[in-house]
Amino acid sequence: MSINPDIIPGYTAPDFSRLGLAHAPVVRIAPAPGDGVVPANFHATSNHPEYVHLGAGNWILAPESRMDSVLILRGSELEVVEPRRVRGGDPVVIGRTENGEEGIYLHVTGFEPLAEHVPDKFSFRNRGTRETPFSRSYDELYQVLRHDRDHGYIVWVLGPAVAFDKDSRSAMQGLIENGYCHALLAGNAIATHDLEAARFRTGLGQDIYTQAFQPMGHYNHLDIINEVRSRGGMARTIEELQLKDGIIYACERKRIPYVLAGSIRDDGPLPEVIADAYQAQDAMRVHARKATTVIAMATQLHSIAFGNMVPSYKVEPDGSVRPVFFYVVDMTEFCVDKLANRGSAQAVAILTNAQDFMVNLWNNLKG
Repeated sequence: MSINPDIIPGYTAPDFSRLGLAHAPVVRIAPAPGDGVVPANFHATSNHPEYVHLGAGNWILAPESRMDSVLILRGSELEVVEPRRVRGGDPVVIGRTENGEEGIYLHVTGFEPLAEHVPDKFSFRNRGTRETPFSRSYDELYQVLRHDRDHGYIVWVLGPAVAFDKDSRSAMQGLIENGYCHALLAGNAIATHDLEAARFRTGLGQDIYTQAFQPMGHYNHLDIINEVRSRGGMARTIEELQLKDGIIYACERKRIPYVLAGSIRDDGPLPEVIADAYQAQDAMRVHARKATTVIAMATQLHSIAFGNMVPSYKVEPDGSVRPVFFYVVDMTEFCVDKLANRGSAQAVAILTNAQDFMVNLWNNLKG
């Protein structure tokens, strides 16, 4: 995979000799006492690059570290595994320190540029808030998306707000059809209301352009669910009802994979919705492993959940390491603050509504 260094920051691996770790102890392992049970003093991973020492100065990087998992070490191969997926006897890395004392090193500065000057210790507005101008964030995002359209894996995590507006829905369709989406993660609602818009031109009964309530419109999303369930799936429904536009239409047409995770609030749900939370988690994690850029928009629970699955870095087939970009688009700081509090500090907030963001993005990327 080709990486443009002018767009994708380079990675600086730790220099273990300069860190005083030339004679660090070899990492320890202990067998898992049972299926879904890890040994005492297990090491819980973060989403930052993590190294373990095999001896003689040989430190190896976990290929896809993510929040709240454990390391399985077989010979010189590291695997990151959720505790529920550990099997009895698996060799689990143990140790709670992170600076090499137990052969485990957490590296948090690999993508930081070398400072040309020492910044002031105190400064104003050093994080994104509703007062922040996001012009530079947009410009960087345009570059990253153009790069990763051809050289990466772009994952969208969407709430139903995107489907409630004619222009944002059309923009998302355009982005999918033009290669700016390699996987879509969502819930029952976005698919339901996108298909509702394709069939009735409404979202929860409101016209998707004028937002005017339509007579008996509150039945529309229930009617489209019934149409899909009667046919056994969305693809067949799109074909038989001759639906011609929308997010799901574009995914089906371009064969873009999507994962719809169920919720206790779901109407229906649509047949493609995965009702089992852990099956849905596993299906989402397939795309977390591939992701190079994530845009999570107007869906707090999905954004936080996927943020916990995604590493802050990706090891390419040639052994190079690149960052994984994670953008959170929402009206408030809550979601990105929650992600930061849960360890996903690399999440970048763009605070605006979904409609303005989508239209802005599409106007700058189309053509």
